[in-house]
Amino acid sequence: QVQLVESGGGLVQAGGSLRLSCASSGRTFSSYGMAWFRQIPGKERDFVSGISYRGGTTTYADSVKGRFTISRDNAKKTVSLQMNSLKPEDTAVYYCAQSRTAVAVTGVAAISAWGQGTQVTVSS
Repeated sequence: QVQLVESGGGLVQAGGSLRLSCASSGRTFSSYGMAWFRQIPGKERDFVSGISYRGGTTTYADSVKGRFTISRDNAKKTVSLQMNSLKPEDTAVYYCAQSRTAVAVTGVAAISAWGQGTQVTVSS
């Protein structure tokens, strides 16, 4: 069972930046797409960004395009999310996720493993 551990969340002012990281314990990390989702209490878990198994394909939610950048390091078995120009509406718990396949996915149903989540709070 793969374990995903996120780090890098915190409190930041609007316009600031944060970098989230996710470390995987899986031996086959480089075979699977990875993604970031976020969730506000009482709401559904929403897609933020996805990346294919080698990093050649990336996808983003419209709300974060041009501000967030996803990347991965297969040698270190990590995936990162660089978040710039943060807005108060970006406040949420952010979850790292592993896809069931090698592609960059966008849906919750395509996820086989989740991290425990890390809180990001953007103050106005």
